[in-house]
Amino acid sequence: MMSTSRKVITREEWERKLSEVKIRKEDMNKLVMNFLVTEGYVEAAEKFQLESATEPDIDLGTITDRMAVSKAVHCGNVEDAIEKVNDLNPEILDTNPQLFFHLQQQRLIELIRNGKVDAALEFAQEELAPRGEENHAFLEELERTVALLAFEDTSTCPVGDLLDISQRQKTASELNAAILTSQSHEKDPKLPSLLKMLIWAQNQLDEKASYPHINDPVSATLEDPVT
Repeated sequence: MMSTSRKVITREEWERKLSEVKIRKEDMNKLVMNFLVTEGYVEAAEKFQLESATEPDIDLGTITDRMAVSKAVHCGNVEDAIEKVNDLNPEILDTNPQLFFHLQQQRLIELIRNGKVDAALEFAQEELAPRGEENHAFLEELERTVALLAFEDTSTCPVGDLLDISQRQKTASELNAAILTSQSHEKDPKLPSLLKMLIWAQNQLDEKASYPHINDPVSATLEDPVT
């Protein structure tokens, strides 16, 4: 059986090829602005707009409102977040029953976190149980959440992860994506997707050649090929 050897591309040759690729600074600036806007860095976006003359594709004022909603969820003030998002656009929750259920679920989690057992049971029965009857997936999530009440020490509870800060972050991210979609904006920034494409392209090329890699996207340092 004949062995196939991969082509070896030296650093000098690879850097020469890279130098031949022309990328407009305006396109790079748009990528940066897209990231700042999507992730909600309003002050950085305003400063970058002045420094680079790059116009954002949405009103930067809406970022402040969107981040206020997200902050409310991160702080456990879910009812406030719901009021704020309804002020922005009531259709967001009206047309997304899964998102609304997850927000109500988060309200239940916050009641349990604060030790308000009676209020939690009442809220679950009145607000969430009817939705669980209509949707089996919702019912499973409700049962999983109510299970928190069966444990005095939630650190030993098999569903204790619901009380982690990461659960608030998950709910806030889902809400943030819905607001962005309602504003006709991508729910995810383009830059991370491009980095994923870079890694995928390198993996494909690995089968055919040995060449300088970018193993750390943060530093973007080229590492010499393995020969």
